[in-house]
Amino acid sequence: MKIGELIGTGRTADVYALDEGRVLRRNRDQAHGDPAAEAAVMAHLARHGYPVPAVWPDDTPSPDSLVMQRISGPTMAEALLAGAITPDKAGATLAELLTRLHAVPASRAAHPEHRILHLDLHPENVLLTDTGPIVIDWSTAEEGLPGLDSAMSVLILAQVAVGMAVGLPPGAQEAVREVLCSLVRSLDGRSPLLLDEARDRRAANPTLDPHEVALLDDALRLIESITRTG
Repeated sequence: MKIGELIGTGRTADVYALDEGRVLRRNRDQAHGDPAAEAAVMAHLARHGYPVPAVWPDDTPSPDSLVMQRISGPTMAEALLAGAITPDKAGATLAELLTRLHAVPASRAAHPEHRILHLDLHPENVLLTDTGPIVIDWSTAEEGLPGLDSAMSVLILAQVAVGMAVGLPPGAQEAVREVLCSLVRSLDGRSPLLLDEARDRRAANPTLDPHEVALLDDALRLIESITRTG
């Protein structure tokens, strides 16, 4: 297998071009995630019609990598910054993706209310294509209560809104806050947000620096304010 140019990089992994519209995602830290388990989750979701990239686990050259479909289209975050999608639409789309995900039956959980959880579903992990949004990066997926998954998405956005991401262009932080408001509104009446558990998980996330962890309480206060005012 000939590995091509580096086309993307994140906190824990790098993505390289391959042939025939495929990419290779390689974890920089072998302790982060299990590509084989991630491929199984994505295949299960695809069988139930959920929008994920196709995967080729049998073609994977090493245990720390995964071959998957190359998707054309900007991330939702890029589209927001370019003005190609409104914050209100972005929040509603995230809520719809969470709702659709939590309608898919779990593959192994014994608890009747458990579903597959992404646990990192935010605008940078949604690609906007001509055929609709596609959710990427399932390395944190597990099975559990839907309210935890939704709470993680809400909390991640709130952290950005109170200053987690540095170097954002003017107006971007306010746009993220508007996405957050739209997401909270769209999720109202669905599974209760398990914010305390989400906070504990975010605080224990080794990829967050001390500044980002310190913003969690401010993020929770922002969510409480949005929930209170509607």
